[in-house]
Amino acid sequence: MRELTSLDMVEAFLKEHQYSFIYISRTNCGVCHALLPQVKELLEQYPLIQMGFINADDVEEIAGRFSIFTVPAMLLFIEEKEYIREARFVHLDALDEKIKKVYTMQTTNSEQ
Repeated sequence: MRELTSLDMVEAFLKEHQYSFIYISRTNCGVCHALLPQVKELLEQYPLIQMGFINADDVEEIAGRFSIFTVPAMLLFIEEKEYIREARFVHLDALDEKIKKVYTMQTTNSEQ
């Protein structure tokens, strides 16, 4: 997991990685801090996905860039295009199913 501390870093991260997962949090968000290790563990199943972490208190313009109204917010990008967005009340099983579906479809298509 890489901490992204500016909007430029976020844009570069999305360009660098075909599969990018962005986790947006705030300093005083208990749910954000409790969910983060579970999301990191979940993403271990998907080795091509790179994870970036953003503290919205430090990078305030992130809310405007991605239309984030609540935290935690999780965004999965493939080739800089947003495929999955989850926020606030995140059910990890449902998130896993969504990621698995997109990941399998994308990796299968890229092998052909």
